[in-house]
Amino acid sequence: MLIHMAEPPAELLRALEAAEPALRALPPERTRERPAPGRWSQRELLGHLIDSASNNHQRFVRAADQDDLVFVGYAQDPWVERQGYQDAPWPELVSLWSSFNRHLARVMTRIPAAVRMREHTRHNLDQLAYRPVRAGAPVTLQWFLEDYVLHLRHHLEQILEPTGPT
Repeated sequence: MLIHMAEPPAELLRALEAAEPALRALPPERTRERPAPGRWSQRELLGHLIDSASNNHQRFVRAADQDDLVFVGYAQDPWVERQGYQDAPWPELVSLWSSFNRHLARVMTRIPAAVRMREHTRHNLDQLAYRPVRAGAPVTLQWFLEDYVLHLRHHLEQILEPTGPT
């Protein structure tokens, strides 16, 4: 299995260091705007990244004690709605997102290489991953850590993309 990024914890920290100042610079009142009906606002996208950090935190910690990479999923849209990210203060969301992901980078560094690199054919990453892996195909936790960072970057690009004139 090919490793596509240097080390997920370092890549995660680089993404945080690049994005956090840009997120803090966004006008809070504009972060509530939805680009289209049925699409998330910047606040809701960042809330989704907080939910992703929360769920993947447990997955990454539990992976060391499992013989597979089968994890519980979650209903993303209801989670975003139930937690009220749309009405949460923007600076608090940015701080929570940043702090949670800094902790997650520390968790990633503590996962032993033998655990990260062990191949698993029993997984549900065909359902949970940002880049789905065919059921039964060999995959490692290292790959899933990378997938997490790529998912985070994808949504950061959506949040920070120019929205046009005010």
